[in-house]
Amino acid sequence: MMYSFAGHGATLTRQFKNVPMVQVFTVPQALVNLLAQIPGVKYVSPDRVVTKRLELTTATVGSTAANKSGWTGQGIGVAIIDSGIDVTNTDLKQSGKYPSRVVYSQDFTGQNTTADLYGHGTHVAGIVGGNGANSNGYYAGIAPGASLINLRVLDQNGAGTDSSVIAAIDQAISLKSTYNIRVINLSLGRPIFESFYADPLCQAVEAAYQAGIVVAVAAGNNGRDTSQSNLGYGTITAPGNDPFVITVGAMKTEGTPVRSDDRIATYSSKGPTLVDHFVKPDLVAPGNLVSSLRVPGSTLDLAYPSSRVSSSPTASSPQYFTMSGTSMATPVVAGAAALLLQQNPGMTPDQVKGRLMLTASKSFPLSSTAVDPTTGISYTDYYDVFTVGAGYLDVGAALASTALAPGTAPSKVGLFSSNANSIALMNADQIAWGEQIAWGEQIAWGEQIAWGESTVFGAAVVTGTNLAVINSSVPLVQSATSGFNAVWASSSAWATSSTSATSVLGIGEN
Repeated sequence: MMYSFAGHGATLTRQFKNVPMVQVFTVPQALVNLLAQIPGVKYVSPDRVVTKRLELTTATVGSTAANKSGWTGQGIGVAIIDSGIDVTNTDLKQSGKYPSRVVYSQDFTGQNTTADLYGHGTHVAGIVGGNGANSNGYYAGIAPGASLINLRVLDQNGAGTDSSVIAAIDQAISLKSTYNIRVINLSLGRPIFESFYADPLCQAVEAAYQAGIVVAVAAGNNGRDTSQSNLGYGTITAPGNDPFVITVGAMKTEGTPVRSDDRIATYSSKGPTLVDHFVKPDLVAPGNLVSSLRVPGSTLDLAYPSSRVSSSPTASSPQYFTMSGTSMATPVVAGAAALLLQQNPGMTPDQVKGRLMLTASKSFPLSSTAVDPTTGISYTDYYDVFTVGAGYLDVGAALASTALAPGTAPSKVGLFSSNANSIALMNADQIAWGEQIAWGEQIAWGEQIAWGESTVFGAAVVTGTNLAVINSSVPLVQSATSGFNAVWASSSAWATSSTSATSVLGIGEN
């Protein structure tokens, strides 16, 4: 069958050891329909384009105290699939000296360099595992002892392809035992065009999950998008729509190290996911105005010079850089996962996800309004499960807990009735996606396990326009059901853009 493709001009350009269900062909347009009709070919997808203050962040989520207690991510490998990492940065070396904690680098863009020409991947790496050597520890990351694996998939403009990301994930799985890779960070994404079980990016992240790797993914920055009269709902990007990954939304620290005054970033994408309607994000973490490592001369550095941050008044040049977005929140969660896995090496990805969601802080206001400092436009957000998920990351509580999910922990599914204006949250195994979906014998979100009756997912149905409040603080859905009508009535038809940025570059909210 392969030979007949070649005879028509089709070329197999990529296949993956650990993601065998996905292959990449260069195919003449006239051959695409033929390819889709071949027995055994379940889905044909284009090789789509993907795109790409720390001291307050670490204090807010509690990792500073955890680091002082000896939990630094030591011995845990975190794969940064992004625009590359500046391995010469002192903050990424052992105790500020050689050797670098970036233990492996590989390029998947075809540019034959693993350097960070864009400036995004190094910033992400610093949030995961910078040790603050250039700032006397002031700008240390979440897991300053973790090993970093640099898998470059984004070019100098922050753009890459599905196939490059899949190849990097495939390599991370292959290198898992060599570098003890237990976590993958994906601060990138693109619009959702199909169900998760047909999306090649989702297939790849699930292969990593099956290999025992925690995958943290940015939710996206489309929470202000009301173009479909959806109030910003239904704007999660792929592969954050996969039920087995940890999808992360962004919070604002409001310039203090305490959580009580923190608010959701209005640009943070909201669930449910298009097509499958999973409850996403899974949780939220600080992502607004985060200062991390700068790459001098990179695309972002040259485009946003006002975002450069000096480590001290006497520093010869700024060594840090401020960015905002769910891209910045995601490595906070990836670093937290590394701390948990250092403490409990036997934890599964489901148990890490479940622990972080269980112990997340659930104290939120019912709503908040923020003003964009550039446009003056105000945005109002409601703190429901499609906005904040299970709550706000709390590293200290996660490390102090002993709860272990007994089964798989796929994200819940929302079922919406426009006639009754009601939403039911259901376990994923109650929904039929196809024969290839195997959820396992037990779903962890039942009442019988450690989450108990007061879990965020404990209430099954919300009716009418009332807010159902769980744990006295987290509403299941917000009261304006017209937005949900728009999401559930659609497929992924409005996801027409080929790119989806995962950082609000150099820009934040007041």
